[in-house]
Amino acid sequence: MPMKTLIPANVIDDYLKSIEVTDLNKASIRQVLACALHAEKVTGQEFIHFEMGVPGLPASAIGIQAQKEALDRDVASKYPSIEGISELKKQAARFVKAFINTEIKPSNCTPTCGAMQGTFAAFLLCSQLDSAKDTILFIDPGFPVQKMQCQVMGVEFAQFDVADHRAEKLGPKLESYLKQGNICCIVYSNPNNPSWMCLTEQEIKTIGELATKYDTVVLEDLAYMTMDFRCDGLGIPFQPPYQVSVSHYTENYIMIISGSKIFSYAGERIAVACISDKLAERQFHTLQERYNISRFGAVYAYDMLYAMSSGVTHSVQFAMTAMLKAACDGEYRFREDIREYARRSKKIKEAMLRNGFHITYDKDLEEQVSDGFYFTFGYNLPDGTPMEGGRLLHELLYFGISGIVLSSTGSDRQGIRGCSSNIRDDQFPVLEERLRLFNEAHKSFPFHMP
Repeated sequence: MPMKTLIPANVIDDYLKSIEVTDLNKASIRQVLACALHAEKVTGQEFIHFEMGVPGLPASAIGIQAQKEALDRDVASKYPSIEGISELKKQAARFVKAFINTEIKPSNCTPTCGAMQGTFAAFLLCSQLDSAKDTILFIDPGFPVQKMQCQVMGVEFAQFDVADHRAEKLGPKLESYLKQGNICCIVYSNPNNPSWMCLTEQEIKTIGELATKYDTVVLEDLAYMTMDFRCDGLGIPFQPPYQVSVSHYTENYIMIISGSKIFSYAGERIAVACISDKLAERQFHTLQERYNISRFGAVYAYDMLYAMSSGVTHSVQFAMTAMLKAACDGEYRFREDIREYARRSKKIKEAMLRNGFHITYDKDLEEQVSDGFYFTFGYNLPDGTPMEGGRLLHELLYFGISGIVLSSTGSDRQGIRGCSSNIRDDQFPVLEERLRLFNEAHKSFPFHMP
């Protein structure tokens, strides 16, 4: 007989049916969130929200003050420049030098409406450089919406789970795709969303060298830069250790520096696309034919970004400028603030382990994976096999816990991506109790979904 759940099964099932979600393995983050919010409204039970990667810390006061001052100067009445205000470009280049130790011209640092717009424009542009190279390669697991972007624009993509291809195995695996001659762009995040594995210096070097060999652009998503909290000293400006970056090993790169997570400025939608000086100036005849402009960086700004947005909101550019400057000046130790996510993640994972769950990506080579913004977890059936991810999420929704299925991230493993950012201290006992109830339901007798 079905066990009574915290959330009536029909509340979840009927809503999923109403939004045409028949397989949670394929559900988007927003669809899962909508289901959880609907259940909260109907039942009055607050969910444990692990699905959205929304910052759980206040936005930087430095950014807010600078934005207010800009609005008081009436920038809201003026269109922003598509290439970004000059001081923002200067401070972005300075930030890259301070925390990554890479030299880049301010002219090649361009603001985007969040990392999402930055990656969308990059995917589209890279797919137009060479007619033979029409495929984006994702080093997964990764942010699922980036593949949705490819689907929206009709760009092909390939993917592989990097977990089983680390260290010396990465090169041969990556080259097996590149030598086919159709890869225009390689994409990864570091630290990795969702596994929180951190690619090493040698692995990044391998990626960079192969990108040069096969003339492929690398898009390095640094939304979570400096968040390997195992590494002391990261996040101090102009002082090693620096954030590991492919920019040290190839000229074929675009780095996306986002304000959303490191500065908790997600709501104002700003990032900076930092294109290598050489790539930005490189001329492509295919671009000349399509846009009457041949230079990569110019097309990225004046055609791609302009067509998508007409520029990043004027006032938020001043906010980003102030935050980048304060970080470079050592006045804003942003890493000290975001270390809070590691504390939360550690507590969540401990609760998972106490209640029969396991950490899906628990190892980073020979080390324990770092605690940070994301974590991954699964649950084994009585015979020891991992519960299929879509089923696990479905059952967790009955117990007031939401997340996203790992398969949607390009993972080969069964389980759930969880985000530590939005759990409050008062919710930890609630989480513990719901995990216990879930585990007891499966220990006492075979659990049958209603």
